[in-house]
Amino acid sequence: MIYLDNSATTKPDEAVLQSFDQVTKQFYANPSSIHQFGGKAEKLLHAAKQQAAEILHVERNEIIFTSGGTEGNNTAIKGIALEHQGRGKHIITSEIEHPSVEEACKALEKLGFTITYLPVDENGVISLDDLKNAIQDDTILISIMHVNNETGSIQPIEEIGEIAKQHPKLFFHVDDVQGFGKVPLELPDSGIDLCTISGHKIHGLKGTGLLYVNKHTKLFPLFHGGDQEQAIRSGTENLAGIVSMVKAMRLIKDREKNEVKALYDLKLYLVEALRTIDGVYVNTPVEGAPHILNISVLGIKPEVIIHMLGEKDIYISTKSACSSKQTDESKILAACGFDSDRTTSALRISMAYDNTKKELEIFVQELTAAITQFREVME
Repeated sequence: MIYLDNSATTKPDEAVLQSFDQVTKQFYANPSSIHQFGGKAEKLLHAAKQQAAEILHVERNEIIFTSGGTEGNNTAIKGIALEHQGRGKHIITSEIEHPSVEEACKALEKLGFTITYLPVDENGVISLDDLKNAIQDDTILISIMHVNNETGSIQPIEEIGEIAKQHPKLFFHVDDVQGFGKVPLELPDSGIDLCTISGHKIHGLKGTGLLYVNKHTKLFPLFHGGDQEQAIRSGTENLAGIVSMVKAMRLIKDREKNEVKALYDLKLYLVEALRTIDGVYVNTPVEGAPHILNISVLGIKPEVIIHMLGEKDIYISTKSACSSKQTDESKILAACGFDSDRTTSALRISMAYDNTKKELEIFVQELTAAITQFREVME
């Protein structure tokens, strides 16, 4: 099998599975229980939180464990909106955010909030001038993703953070689900108040995630209950999932340090190889993230290509797995200004550190064969 849909989810690392299994079997007590067994579970929870904080270079009490990217994004955006609505009801985001950000913002519009959706250029990047001009006296939040899940475009997060610092009354949230472990992002002194990470995108397990919340940032909790996770995310902690998530974070950061150049090299090979195929257009900016490549095969529906490759045990996708079963058109590519021929025929190839050049050579070969076969049938 050649798996090239790693932006949808990744294969769990064996060491991650082992840590989950060990904690499930040996530390299954509720960390909130006052007996000694519960105390052992609580101690392990604190240790995991400390390790996550060290990986991110932040403080332990700034780590909130969640069930993944969607919960993290909703907690950040709605939590800021509901807590600080007395000061303002204006939020700034972009036209190419993940559905968990876009739909959260649309839901807040129904509650009387005003959302500014910043446009992007042909590379899928916002204009810093547009951002500066969008900030109003009643702006309480900027939410901009780090790496786009469909095209791999990278937003100028460092510069946005500097702009946010000039407006201390607003908060800055970054969805780093696709960037973590592939494109470095420093949190300390960055102007970033909230940052979302998901476990299953980094060879961890589904249902695990993390939200960084700067200690000076107050959120209205979406879950009320036993006051776990600094009362921001009540509910008995998924301890085995948390420990395995931190394990995945440590492993992916090591691989980023040692292997990210090789991943960029694979992407470059793929770009050059795909550009030689008649009718294939590369939509991804060359300076984008190392693991995501978006292409269009003109005149062929994406699902046709996906199913033809699937018969060869090769797996790619169309767009975000959260929206892939909706209309054919990619809203992301449309926002970048591509015409309908490109936006309705887009495919996403997303790699992991385990992918090899040999796999990509086979993929290019089989994609070429699939396109040729389809055109012969249609003639």
